[in-house]
Amino acid sequence: MRRVRFPAHGGPDVLRLEEADPPTPALGELLIRTEAIGVSLPGVRRVRDTGTPLPGTFGGEVAGRVAGLGDGVTGFAVGDRVTAISFSDSYADLTTAPVVTASPIPDGVTAVEAVALVRGGHVALAALAAAAASPAESLLITGAASGVGHLAVQLARIQGVRRVVAAAGSPAKAAFLRGLGADEVVAYGDASWGEPVDTVLDGVGGDLLPRALAALAPAGRLIFFNSGGGTVPAHALLSGAKTITGLTMAHFSQTRPELYARHCAELWRLLAEGRLRPAVHAELPLDQAPKAHDIVESRTNQGKVVLIP
Repeated sequence: MRRVRFPAHGGPDVLRLEEADPPTPALGELLIRTEAIGVSLPGVRRVRDTGTPLPGTFGGEVAGRVAGLGDGVTGFAVGDRVTAISFSDSYADLTTAPVVTASPIPDGVTAVEAVALVRGGHVALAALAAAAASPAESLLITGAASGVGHLAVQLARIQGVRRVVAAAGSPAKAAFLRGLGADEVVAYGDASWGEPVDTVLDGVGGDLLPRALAALAPAGRLIFFNSGGGTVPAHALLSGAKTITGLTMAHFSQTRPELYARHCAELWRLLAEGRLRPAVHAELPLDQAPKAHDIVESRTNQGKVVLIP
């Protein structure tokens, strides 16, 4: 089979397509023959992260057909159409994924639609759930045009958030974001992001984190689900009685499997009802993974970038 790894750290040019033996599903895992593979900012950032062990691999959302079952797996059979989150070598013709992250793909839904919907939708719903302890009348989303962000904008509107502010790297994305339901669109470089909000969903981090925290009203909450890191002074939390909550889907899916399953059902329902519209920016062959990474790294995408094996 083919897979994409990186033997050195750097930009998209270090990605390599190679031949490898198929993986074997472990206890509680599915072997999936991929038909669509999601490309995300955390995956792109791994390539430049010198702390990532080499050779580097990718994890992320995949969709395809079950090709094998690990011990202890029930509820799925070889040939079933599924989407799932793989935590290693997802950029491949065949990959493994924990069955707890897997969901049958409904009839009429393509593999590309499933990849654009499920992981991004799960992250968005989990972030909104993490913010639910202090119901948001107003919400700001960074990385709002990303694979996660563009779904979070729609889901916030569906959940009845009164004011949804979308933050993106370029004003050129304003029409796209307003079309998804954003009330206001701001660019990272704008002098003002408008009136403070109750909650921030931060999908970018890094140098943007202090500004995202400053966008909160007193007693506001920031949900931090990005791979960009970043630091804030403790007094910035204390002076405004603000909180930051971290979120990772590996932890969320394993510790809250019932809520994860409910979220999955909700995403499929909203898609079927036409209320949630996953956007696909580009579909590229597996051997064009460097081009896919370049699109995401340059933050020109409006919606999901997908690889097709």
